[in-house]
Parts: sequence; C-alpha cells; structure tokens
Amino acid sequence: MIWILLLILAALAAAAFVGGRALAQGRFRGVRAHSRPAQHGAYALIWVAAPALAVLMLAGVFAAPIERQLTAAGAPDAVAALEPFRREAFFADAHRLGRGEPALQIWERPLAEQLPVEARRMVRVERTLQWGAAVAAVLAAILGGLFAFTQIRPNVRARNRVEGWVWGALFVCSAVAVLTTIGIIASLAFDAFRFFQHVPATEFLFGTKWSPQIAIRADQVGSSGAFGAVPLFAGTLLIMLIAMLVAAPIGLLSAIYLSEYAGRPARAVIKPVLEILAGVPTVVYGFFAALTVGPALRVFFNEIGLFLIGGPLDGLGQYLALVQNQMALTAGAVMGIMLIPFVSSLSDDILNAVPQSLRDGSFAMGATKSETVKRVLLPAALPGIAGALLLAVSRAIGETMIVTMAAGLAANLTFNPLDTVTTVTVQIVTLLTGDQEFNSAKTLSAFGLGLTLFLVTLMLNIVAQRIVQTYREQYD
Repeated sequence: MIWILLLILAALAAAAFVGGRALAQGRFRGVRAHSRPAQHGAYALIWVAAPALAVLMLAGVFAAPIERQLTAAGAPDAVAALEPFRREAFFADAHRLGRGEPALQIWERPLAEQLPVEARRMVRVERTLQWGAAVAAVLAAILGGLFAFTQIRPNVRARNRVEGWVWGALFVCSAVAVLTTIGIIASLAFDAFRFFQHVPATEFLFGTKWSPQIAIRADQVGSSGAFGAVPLFAGTLLIMLIAMLVAAPIGLLSAIYLSEYAGRPARAVIKPVLEILAGVPTVVYGFFAALTVGPALRVFFNEIGLFLIGGPLDGLGQYLALVQNQMALTAGAVMGIMLIPFVSSLSDDILNAVPQSLRDGSFAMGATKSETVKRVLLPAALPGIAGALLLAVSRAIGETMIVTMAAGLAANLTFNPLDTVTTVTVQIVTLLTGDQEFNSAKTLSAFGLGLTLFLVTLMLNIVAQRIVQTYREQYD
C-alpha cells in the first residue's frame, strides 16, 4: 500500500508543478514578475510533497504505539489477565496469524479460541490506521497545493522560498549526520563511564590479564573479573604491524609502477584488478585466511620444526612442530592483502598530484626515472603517503572478521606472530553476542574498549588529515 500511496503523492506533486507553472504563465503574461514560472511550479511541488511526507513520517513513528494501545484496550478478559510477557507473546502470535503465518506457540482454551478473533481485530486496526494515514497524507498534499496556488503572484519571491526549502533540506541532512555522530559518542561514553565505575581506568589501561568472565566460585581467578586490556592492545598492535608490513611496501610499489612506469593498456588492466580486492567482503578474506593461508603456514612451520628436532635447535623445532592454524601471522598477512588496494589507490592519487614540472626538472638534470622517483617524487609525496598509511593503520585497527576467523580469541600478552592473539574489536563482538546483562562489568567492558578504540582511530584520522592538508596546501 505504501508504494501505491507514494506513486499517488508523486503524481500529485508532478501535477502541482505543471499546474503552478501554467498558472504563473497565465497570470504573469505582460507583467514583470520576480520569479520565473518554473520556480513557482517548484514552490507548488514542495508544498504538495512536504506536508504529505511529514504526515507519513509521523504515522510511521506513532502508528505502532497507537496500534498496541488500541489492541490492548479492546482485549478480552482472558487475554488481559495474562502476565505481560505472555500477553505480548499472544498479541505477537495474533499479528502473525493475521498476516497468514502460523503461530509460534500452542495456546490452551479459551486463548486458542480468542486467537483468530484477535488476529482479525488486529488486521482491522492496522488497516484503519493505514487508511487514516493515507487519507491524511493525501489531504495534506491537496491543502498544501491549494495554499501554494494562492501564493502565485508576480510580487511573490518564489525563487527565494524554493532556495530556502532547499537550504532547509540540506541543513536537516547535515544535522541528522551530526546528531547521529553525537548520539553514538554520547551512548558510548555513557556506558563506558558506567564501566569505569566498576573497574578503575588504571587497571583497564595498564592491567596485563584479560578475563571478563562471570565468577562461579569466590576463589577462582576471575571472581571479580580481570579487565586488564593490555593483551588486547598488544594483539591489535601486533596484527596491525604485520598487516602494514605487507600492505605498505606492496601497495606503495604498485602505486609507483602504475603512476610512473605502466603504460595506458597496462594501467587500464592492473588498476581495476587491484581495486577489485577493495570490494571483496571481509568475511571472504576470513575464509581465505582460515582455510588456505592458515593451513599453509602451519604445514610450512611444522615441516621446519620436524627438520630441526633432534639437532642443536631442538627446542625451537619442538615449538614450530606444534604451531596451529590460528596465529597472528595469518590474520596480519591476509589483512595486509586486504589493505593493498587501499594503500595503492591513495598513493597513486598522491603521486599523480605531484606537479609534472618536478619530473621535467629532474629529467633535464640527467636523472633516470628510478632516480627521479627516489629523489624527487617520493620526498615530494611523502606527507601524503604518510597520511595514506595512517588511514590504512586506522582501517587495520578496526578490522574484526579476519581476526576472529584467523587469529583466535585467546587474550595472550605476546609479540610472537606464531601465537594466538585477539584484538579489541574481536572482544567487543564476543562480549556483546547473545543475551547479555547490561549492568555487569563484563558486558560494559565492551563499551570501555569501544571508547578506547574510538579515541585511538579518531586521533589517527586527525593526524592523517592534517598531514594530507599540509601536503595539499604545498602543491595545490
């Protein structure tokens, strides 16, 4: 029904535009008007569309609460006597039955007899509200159009009014984005503050044991929870370093090749193929890491370990022979592959932004192309490349799926790339998965981790943007 209503409103708006323009052309014949007929038509279109959309938005917000109130008010005594939880379940089954779907529960008599009756009543209430919203929206559109037609006069500043509506719409869109960001930060900060009321910030930031489980016995290690996040920070840093060791050189060298050495045919093929990697979902990278890269690295290190066992490096051989699929090296390497198109694309744009006059001057002095790249282009583009790498670092810090599938969940304080580690984002997902109690330090610790991650990535993005702005100011 909503699509039919939107088509009707679109037709009314189009008719208002055509009618307003025609009316303005007729009234302004031989008269010098402030605005053109098309601007009066646009003004009429706005006054048809805006009130109708406002009514539909209000209906979308308040229809469900009104429907629940009407349904509860007319419920039979047997339904009204139920506990709130069972009453909501009964209404949910009645709503499903009204849509032609089977009920989720088996109800005893007399509730079983009341279920189809309530389903039909809920359908009537829902349809009444839908038709009421549709009629109100159409009526608002008609009244808005009539008002706009009364405003079509030579001295009316329709152009300014249309521009005012456009400015208002753009301002609302910007305000929604800003308010959404503020809301996210506020909710994150509020729950993080609740967490720090349970756990001191010093323990969280500098503690070396992460074990946020609920205590079963008073004498167990995690009886009050261990919320030292240093192992998570170390795991995040380790995987990020491995990823950047893969992505930075390969991405930068590929950008240099595409910018300075590749011809148009080669660039037309290689650049799209590189950027295909950016469109691959991270869960696919996770599968690739867990099913291909991890087993390959395990076999590689196990064979080295078996070769070393019995020799002077027997201890190292024993360790390498027990290496498993899940390790920081696997997650970091695959994450680096994922970041290659990110680094390559940004670096390529930055290198292409370096003025051609610098290249020409270097060639005029007798420098080769490789010497020009090493001594002219890279120093000139270094601030922009540094900003691109910092953006890649913030992207690596926020990655979750690859680490979950390839590095494991163990919070080990280690910088050994062959060990199992976990990261901040993985623990946030783990802590908030399933039914959780949001007044315990265990669940609230996810918000403490989220706030820390937000501040770190924000700082990295600010530094990167400042570096890039400095670069642009130098070469624009």
